Parts: sequence; structure tokens; C-alpha cells
Amino acid sequence: MNRELTKQELHNLAMNIVGKDLEAKGYEFIAINSQLKKQPQFVCINKKSQRFFVIVKAVEISETPIIYDVVWMETFKNHARKNNAKVIFAGIGLGASHDKTKAPFLHDEYLLQYDGLQLLDVELN
Repeated sequence: MNRELTKQELHNLAMNIVGKDLEAKGYEFIAINSQLKKQPQFVCINKKSQRFFVIVKAVEISETPIIYDVVWMETFKNHARKNNAKVIFAGIGLGASHDKTKAPFLHDEYLLQYDGLQLLDVELN
């Protein structure tokens, strides 16, 4: 029986998409956390051994870019600074192939909105 993906399954799908992008760009994973509402989802390093905290946000597809909560992100940036890390945000919009306002179905094609990895400035303003 086909059913809509659960929130956890949507989150895992978004993480897989971002994880493949990070790998393709040469990042090496130190830690992965797939629990909903636990940040960051990925801790990784680049070829220069710079640490990155990667936040993945899975949402419904929209006509506008996927954004993050600016106030919450400032708190997270403080955490990154304390750990000598940079922050990458990856917003993923997912929708059913037959209706983008519905969640994708298990074992079915889906629509994807992904603008890539967004490096956020963690330096103090």
C-alpha cells in the first residue's frame, strides 16, 4: 500500500540528498544525527580540516527559497564559533509527484526543491 512518508522519513530523505551533495563536494563525515529537531545533522570536515556543522531542513515545496529561523540560527552560530566550526544550511522542499502540496509517497517519485548548500557567516556582526 502506498502511503505518505512520515516526518522522520521525509527528514531522512532530505538528509540523504544533502549527504550525497556533501560527499560529491569532498566533505568527510565525522558524525551524523538523523533525529528530528536535533542539530546539527552532519558534522564534517573539508580537505583543509575545517569543521562544518550542517543543518538540514525538510519542508513542503514552495515558490520561494527555503529559509531558516534567523533568531534561532544566531544561537546556533554561537555554538559553532565555540567549536571552531562553520555552519552550512541546506533547505530541502519535497512533494508528491502528483501534488506538490502533499508529502511524497513511499516507493514513488517525488518533486524536489533544493538550492544547494548555503554557507552562513558565523563571525560576529
